[in-house]
Amino acid sequence: MKVTFKPSGVCCREMNFEVDDNNVITNVEFVGGCPGNLIGLKQLVIGQNAFEVADKLANIPCGGKTTSCPDQLSKAIRQSL
Repeated sequence: MKVTFKPSGVCCREMNFEVDDNNVITNVEFVGGCPGNLIGLKQLVIGQNAFEVADKLANIPCGGKTTSCPDQLSKAIRQSL
């Protein structure tokens, strides 16, 4: 399943990811945001169970914000699954 998500409250403007029939994340792409951090996040979550990723990334803040790109990815995963 391919998912496109428009995050809010973060620098990233769009998140695209794919989850297979076993709920494993097979691809992630970010539009905008901090390239190094988001490439690292992508490498860490590909091949992982989407539900476990969502649990681990939930509620992570960024600077003075109450959300972050990882937190927004968590929300996107939960909304899509």
